[in-house]
Amino acid sequence: MKLVIVESPTKAKTLTRFLGSEYKIEASMGHFRDLPKSKLGVDTEKDFKPDYELVKGKGKIVAALRKAAKGKSEIILATDQDREGEAIAFHTEFVLGDKHKYSRIVFHEITKEAILKALKEPSMVDLKLFEAQQARRILDRLVGYKLSPVLWRKVRRGLSAGRVQSVAVRLVVEKEKEIKAFKPDEFWEVLVDLKAKEGKLTVSLSKIEGKKAEIKNKDQNDEVTKELKKASYKVLDVKERETKRQPVPPFMTSTMQRTASTRFGYSAKKTMREAQQLYEKGLITYHRTDSLNLASSAVSQVRGYIETKFGKEYLPDSPRYYKSNSKSAQEAHEAIRPTDVKIEEIESKESSSKLYRLIFERFVASQMMPAVFDKTVIKVEGQNKKKYELRADGERLKFLGWLKVNLRYKAENQDLPQVSQGEKLTFEKLDSTQKFTQPPARYNEASLIKVLEQKGIGRPSTYAPIISTIQTRQYVEKKEKRLYPTAIGDAVTEFLSKYFDKVMDYEFTALMEDGLDKVAEGKQSWVKLLSSFYKPFDKKVEKVIKDAKRVKIAVESTGEKCPKCKKGDLVIRTGRFGKFISCSLFPDCKHTDTYKEIIEGAKCEDCGGEVVVKKTRRGKNFYGCGNYPKCKWASWRKPK
Repeated sequence: MKLVIVESPTKAKTLTRFLGSEYKIEASMGHFRDLPKSKLGVDTEKDFKPDYELVKGKGKIVAALRKAAKGKSEIILATDQDREGEAIAFHTEFVLGDKHKYSRIVFHEITKEAILKALKEPSMVDLKLFEAQQARRILDRLVGYKLSPVLWRKVRRGLSAGRVQSVAVRLVVEKEKEIKAFKPDEFWEVLVDLKAKEGKLTVSLSKIEGKKAEIKNKDQNDEVTKELKKASYKVLDVKERETKRQPVPPFMTSTMQRTASTRFGYSAKKTMREAQQLYEKGLITYHRTDSLNLASSAVSQVRGYIETKFGKEYLPDSPRYYKSNSKSAQEAHEAIRPTDVKIEEIESKESSSKLYRLIFERFVASQMMPAVFDKTVIKVEGQNKKKYELRADGERLKFLGWLKVNLRYKAENQDLPQVSQGEKLTFEKLDSTQKFTQPPARYNEASLIKVLEQKGIGRPSTYAPIISTIQTRQYVEKKEKRLYPTAIGDAVTEFLSKYFDKVMDYEFTALMEDGLDKVAEGKQSWVKLLSSFYKPFDKKVEKVIKDAKRVKIAVESTGEKCPKCKKGDLVIRTGRFGKFISCSLFPDCKHTDTYKEIIEGAKCEDCGGEVVVKKTRRGKNFYGCGNYPKCKWASWRKPK
């Protein structure tokens, strides 16, 4: 009998359906060997040798694996095919010892065909991939272990720093500075309703005397609108053309996370948790990937599905192929897709079924014909003392194409009346609206992931942990699905940017990621990579501890006096368990109170009291009545 070791019970259960009685399948329950929590665990003087130890509580699992391995003819390591999976396979082989015969199999989907094929093509643990994972783990440990004490001394005790997380916080902090520095510009939008022979035409002002129309104040608007109300109008030009909207590629990790965030409001962490379940049940291919490749068998299957389901007119003459913009699509060899396109829906909890349908639609659509639209642009001339140009844009759906697979798509045709060049038009009414330019939008999880990907910061397996960590550490908080830097995040970013500019540099962080990729490809020594970073970094740490001044964390005043000492102001501080109210004269006055985040304008549905944001023990937000415990109303849904 052969022993197969995977990471999770769900994955083990799925493999059991495909393998016969000659195989016994056990789960490692993820990583069970790691760097120690209580010390650095890395010998920086001896080629960064790690001091691995069993993760607390995993002793029983290792004992069970050793017992299961006894008498087995072969031990097959079938963990995930990314760097983390390779590390688990390496450590499994280490703890079970060299008295066993080992083989390593990898697969990008948990299907019978893929598993049987992998068993016919066994290999050994890829040491290059393991070394890349080990280098990342040690690098992050060195940064965190060395920088955190600096933050304790110079900012506040209990703080921690991370190599990539700190850079992500910097992005959020800089966006907030950009928003605060933004000065809105006034402008006016002018719409004119005109009557044509075949109906009404609404046009917007685009040019004045051949130049772009820029109306910046009320006086200019009054002058222009006065002219337009008395102007004579005629059709200047009519252009009609067919446009095609091409389908988007199948999902990779970042686009799946971003789309699930936009469509369903899922956090990156939730999306990856649901995707992990779908993968382990054999429903989708591996979900940590920056590749857009598709297996030829999958393409052939989906083309047959499209022809049968929608008709030949929806099927291109040849398959579509997509190429990733990523410099190193190394985490997996395929995009995320269903393992069987015949499974259109799944019976599961709502979040999993919604994510599966999203993946299914994206994959099918990627191999369909483009959507076709008839686009019309009408230019109108208004003549008075000055010559004005106005325009109207219309679009009519001609052929659904790949949009056919999207059950939520509704065609919104913007019909324009039939007009001809030179046709005279009659003025009916005019609307002008004062507007202001808007500041850049704060990041949400989707847009932050997009920027991290564009800058080469992090990799598919790290996006969700990065965003989760910066919120858990209270450097960033989420309000109305947008990410705001906290006072702690501001202070830490200011300090690290000033004294550790290289660690906080976007380009340097991306270069380190490239270096880790080269380690995985066997083109770079992991020891040399760490050495080139650590030696100057360690000297910098010593200098900063000696010379840097302590940074104060800004506090927000509530505008109220302390009820205890009557002298200090009540301010909002952030501690280990979130925000709280404190006296500004702390530590002389130690008055504290709970902080209530009040939802403006919202009223309790039971008693009409204020609605406040609360947290569960696991840190998830919900809404409750401010009069608790007298009123125990609570809801996951934000009241209006």
